Amino acid sequence: MQLDKAPNTAVLINNIEHLYFSGTSYLGVAALPEFHEIIIKNIKNWGSAFGSSRNANVKLSIYNKAEEYLTNFFKTEDCVTVSSGTFAGLLTLSTLENIVASFFYMPKTHPAILPKNALPVFEDNRLHNLLLNTEKETICIVVDAIPALETKPFNFDFLQKISSAKKVILLVDESHSLGVLGENGNGISSKIKINENIEVIRVSSLGKAFGVNGGVIAGSKKLINLIKENPLFIGSAPMNPAFLASFLNAQELYKNQFLKLQENCKYVYKHLKNSKKITISENYPVFYLNDDKIAEFLVSEKIIITSFYYPTSTKKINRIVLNANHTKKQLNLLINSI
Repeated sequence: MQLDKAPNTAVLINNIEHLYFSGTSYLGVAALPEFHEIIIKNIKNWGSAFGSSRNANVKLSIYNKAEEYLTNFFKTEDCVTVSSGTFAGLLTLSTLENIVASFFYMPKTHPAILPKNALPVFEDNRLHNLLLNTEKETICIVVDAIPALETKPFNFDFLQKISSAKKVILLVDESHSLGVLGENGNGISSKIKINENIEVIRVSSLGKAFGVNGGVIAGSKKLINLIKENPLFIGSAPMNPAFLASFLNAQELYKNQFLKLQENCKYVYKHLKNSKKITISENYPVFYLNDDKIAEFLVSEKIIITSFYYPTSTKKINRIVLNANHTKKQLNLLINSI
């Protein structure tokens, strides 16, 4: 279906209003007039784009200011922003290819962080043999914080079983957890239990929960410096400075929307948690129905959900998405229809 206006919690289709439980605007800020005012104000100051390398002689102060804030937000040593979440993943992989001996991937990993020759972390439900040997080498494990068709993070206990002789870089894509899970929405990576031989680096889109086109990479100063030296980074245009400034200016709005979203999640969970055909968690705004025809049925109820074939899944994903702007009336209509 083609739309002539971006949706919020409802959308017009053939001049008939349908409820909208799709997309990835979890905090719902992209549709809020007060957020638009923040962006317009910043466009007037920073312009609509900044088509220059971050390494050029003329630099904008907003990048350092925002990245300092994000570093504290993530509780990491350093971070850098880029033009998109996908580019954040590809740029990080490009950098890691020069320093790691091999890549391993967890199931359902997003293509943005999936190397071509990566090996599975698990084979026949057991940890890959190459992760158990005592060879001294640097390896990278790539993983989505919240994989497709799931509503909870992976269990990372398997990291404790990897040989301590190995230096492990854990690359986590937080695009669908940032702004939604963790302390004030800072994701799940800071809570992963790691040993001294394990280093976590996270990549994420800022365009989902936070509603601004851009991406971020956060980790150790050493690794972030390597990324900044990558020719792909040097030769690319940065994230839109007006959007980055808007991200900083909208922090109170994000916090308020985060609380509203959590309330909506708990409300829907309370009513649907006992359904065997639904995969749902109390604090996550996405849930799934194991019913191939549910999307068609909900359209007949004037409700739109996400339904498509995802790159990491062999079957169609029927994904129902809550956002902070949904009202109790709208949530009840969804609950009763399901």
